[in-house]
Amino acid sequence: MSLRVLRIGPACTIQDQGRASYLDHGLSRAGAADLIALHEGAALLGQSSQFAALEMAGMGGEFEASQDMCIALTGAPMACAIDGTSAAWNASHQLMKGQRLSLGAVSRGSYGYLHVGGGIATDPFLGSRAVHLTAKVGQVVAVGDILPVGQGTGSTGKKVTLSDRFQGGTLRAVRSFQSDLFDGTTLSRFEQTDFTRGPRANRMGMQLESGGGGFSAKGQLNILSEVITPGDIQMTGTGNPFILLNECQTTGGYPRIATVLPCDLPRAVQTPAGGAIRFQFVTLEEAVELQAAFMRDLAMLPSKVEPLVRDPHDISDLLSYQLISGVISAADKGDPK
Repeated sequence: MSLRVLRIGPACTIQDQGRASYLDHGLSRAGAADLIALHEGAALLGQSSQFAALEMAGMGGEFEASQDMCIALTGAPMACAIDGTSAAWNASHQLMKGQRLSLGAVSRGSYGYLHVGGGIATDPFLGSRAVHLTAKVGQVVAVGDILPVGQGTGSTGKKVTLSDRFQGGTLRAVRSFQSDLFDGTTLSRFEQTDFTRGPRANRMGMQLESGGGGFSAKGQLNILSEVITPGDIQMTGTGNPFILLNECQTTGGYPRIATVLPCDLPRAVQTPAGGAIRFQFVTLEEAVELQAAFMRDLAMLPSKVEPLVRDPHDISDLLSYQLISGVISAADKGDPK
């Protein structure tokens, strides 16, 4: 089975949960920007969250099924139709042989995801199918590509409640090894500042802007490069914060004021340009508890999947359904009970 790409937006890539344990080789994890969306798709299709999906940055595309298959749509909501009939978001559907799936621009958020039963089965590299553009591992999906689909049926006609993470909000963070390079006044001002996501953003990182002055550290020009991780908040020479994301470099010399908790990174990456962001410092102990609760919630997603009830207005062949069983007689004077 496969999906043929008829139309595609820019910066669409195949992503799974990424590669762990390669930092010492200079390769960061990569993987889906929104981990929640990856788990939602797995729950909707009743399959492993390790399967790869198509991550679409801002704009979707058009795809044709080579055989009957199951699909699910999660992440930032997009205009969606199957052969011209609108389809629900954060839900699973049947895509029949020859049918075309059309996905438009996001209505809110940044990254939408297309999942298939059995996962997208491109060739793995170092134990993952995740494309890592900055490391030149794989490439963006292009018109004419044939996306292979793995073995697996999946389930359809399911939905899961869309979590509210597409308009910015508060990101919880812990102080890092370099937080002490910033004085107490700067740290307090950072936590009280209203930021917006700037126009500069990709899978490496996202720039934040604010109306006040920049943020600088003591001895900023004498900081040695150290290991960095997704979620680290670097301060550039201009004093603008950058939140480092899945394809960030493995070492860096800019001072880091704090680190966003992994459980809040989906909210960070789904913040649209101009979206409002604030930071809240938490203790390491609180961070551990919050992350554990997040992982428990991901594990519970399959139990939160519900049947998808279709709107009759969206069913083009409604009259072909047998909506009433049995025979009712207008002359029947029996007890209505």
